[in-house]
Amino acid sequence: MPLILIPTPIGNLRDITLRALDTLAACDSIVAEDTRVAARLLAAYGIRGKPVHGYREQNAVEVTRAILERARDHSIAVLSDAGMPGISDPGRELVASARAAGVGVEVLPGASAFVCAAVLSGFALERFSFEGFLPRARGERERALRAALLRGTTTVWYEAPHRILASLAALDALAPEAEVFVARELTKLHEQQILGTPSAAAAALPSPVRGEIVLVLAPNSRNESAATEEQLDAAIDAALAAGSPPSAIAKALSGESAHPRQELYARVIERKLARERPSEDSL
Repeated sequence: MPLILIPTPIGNLRDITLRALDTLAACDSIVAEDTRVAARLLAAYGIRGKPVHGYREQNAVEVTRAILERARDHSIAVLSDAGMPGISDPGRELVASARAAGVGVEVLPGASAFVCAAVLSGFALERFSFEGFLPRARGERERALRAALLRGTTTVWYEAPHRILASLAALDALAPEAEVFVARELTKLHEQQILGTPSAAAAALPSPVRGEIVLVLAPNSRNESAATEEQLDAAIDAALAAGSPPSAIAKALSGESAHPRQELYARVIERKLARERPSEDSL
C-alpha cells in the first residue's frame, strides 16, 4: 500500500480533482498539515469517517515511523493546507523516508500556486527557477534577488504579505526597471494580478497587504551578458586609468550589472586605493 500525496485547492474548493476526491474517499486514513483544514475540505465533499492525523514540521520526527509502518498495509493520503505537499509545505521528508524504508509513494497532479503564477506572468518558462520563500534577513534577501537578476531566467518565490513591500523595495533598489508579476490570493474572491516594475507593483497592492503572495521576476535581459567579478574589476581599472571619476564609473557600471550603485562606488574606491598604494617592489 502506498503513501498518496494529494494536492488540495489553493483557494477555490472547486479546484480539487475528481481523482483526488475518489482517493480521499477510498483511503484508509489521512495525514494532514492541519487537521482542521483537512476536516473542512472533507466536510465540503461529504467525506466522513476518515481518521485524520497531524503531520507537520514540528512533529515530523515523532510521527514519521508510525505513518510508514501503517502505510505498509494501508493506503494513507497526505495533505498540505493548500497546493502540493512537499512544495514549501510538509511532505518532502516523508517521501524521502518512505523511499528509504521501501514504502511505495504516489502523487496526484493538481494545484500549485507557483506554477499558476508563473504561467499567468507571461514570462519565458523554457527554463525557470522556483526558490521557495525569499529569505527574511535583509542581506540574504538582497543576495537572493541579485543572484536571480544575474541568472537570466524567470524566478518565482512565495512571499508573506507583511514582507512583500520590503522585497519589492529591495528589488527596486537593485533593478528599478525589472519586470515583475505579483499574484495575490490566486483563485480566491479578491484575486489580484499585477504586472510592472517593482515600484509600480508595490503601489498597486492594498494597504495593509493580506493574503497569499507569489512574486515572479522576469529574465533580466540587461544582464544576459552580465560581467563576471573579474570583468567588473577590469572595467573599473580601465575607467580609472582613463581618468574617469569614481562616481561616474559607478553610475555607468550600475546600468550594466545588477550591482547597486553604492556597492559599485565602494568597489571603485577600493580599486583606486589599491592602484595608488605602493607595491612591495617599489619599497
